Amino acid sequence: MQKAITPKTPEFRAEARFQRVSPQKAKLVLDLIKGKRVEAAINTVAFTHKRIAPVVEKVLRSAVQNAQHLSDERGLDVDVDNLYVKAAVANEGPRMKRIRPAPMGRAFRYQRRIAHLVITVAEKQAATAPEQEAVPVETSSAGRSAAKKARAKKAVAGKKAPAKKKATAAK
Repeated sequence: MQKAITPKTPEFRAEARFQRVSPQKAKLVLDLIKGKRVEAAINTVAFTHKRIAPVVEKVLRSAVQNAQHLSDERGLDVDVDNLYVKAAVANEGPRMKRIRPAPMGRAFRYQRRIAHLVITVAEKQAATAPEQEAVPVETSSAGRSAAKKARAKKAVAGKKAPAKKKATAAK
């Protein structure tokens, strides 16, 4: 089977590097907007009560502005209203090593984590028909019955048979 060649949709990205938040906490906000339309993502982030949310909103707006600017510069036909968040990642940056005073003149070391936020937006393509599952087609009736058996076996394999109950003897 040959695949249809589709033109690659342009992606636009924006980064915020060296943000003073752990990547784990930043991912909580970024996971809220992955796969959403840009307008819905901005609304979601605007009403999120996390310290990193305003930074994420700023990066998201920057990615949209990058899309608008590059589409004008390169002559691309990009509909800004049709953009969605394709990827939103929080990568780990360098760690700052710090020392906290401890009892009896000792010192405990700890690390302050830093995150690099990367948001990628792309234009949503029109929905296409899903590809049909490839089933071998044969002209003979024996070939058709074999294909039916294979499909039936595949359907039954997913279901689990109920456990048999033991008969209890009444005394």
